[in-house]
Amino acid sequence: MSSAQPLTAYQTAILPEWVDYNGHLRDAFYLLIFSYATDALMDHLGLDEAGRARTGHTLYTLECHLNFLDEVKLGEQVEVRTQLLAQDRKRLHIHHSLHRPGVAASLAESEQMLMNIDTVSGRSAPFDDQVMQQVLALAEAHRGLAQPACVGSAIGLPPVRAQA
Repeated sequence: MSSAQPLTAYQTAILPEWVDYNGHLRDAFYLLIFSYATDALMDHLGLDEAGRARTGHTLYTLECHLNFLDEVKLGEQVEVRTQLLAQDRKRLHIHHSLHRPGVAASLAESEQMLMNIDTVSGRSAPFDDQVMQQVLALAEAHRGLAQPACVGSAIGLPPVRAQA
């Protein structure tokens, strides 16, 4: 059994302005929380403010899938655990999961594809060598983790069967 663990990327309490009339976290704020976790991942990889200034690179989100699995209410403490699923020289395929601290079951999950961007040209670019070293180190640390259940899921309705 692997001792590998996802990166705990972000922790917060659910704020009053983030909840709806039922006292539940609004859909948009799940993504906000996951976005803050992506910022923390960038910092971890060396694309913090100093790294962005040094390389001229940043990450853009190309695609994002959200799965809402359980209620999150006003005042709750939550944390995001981030797993690097795959990478190439320009992209990261990641998975964020939202949890109550110390609890294995996830409240929500987000699968994302991130692209390294050269901010001068506005085009994709290979990761800087120092950043790529950090990406590869994280990939190695996450190698033993199981793929989360929501990864690769598609949205849709089953086909309608013709009635005889």
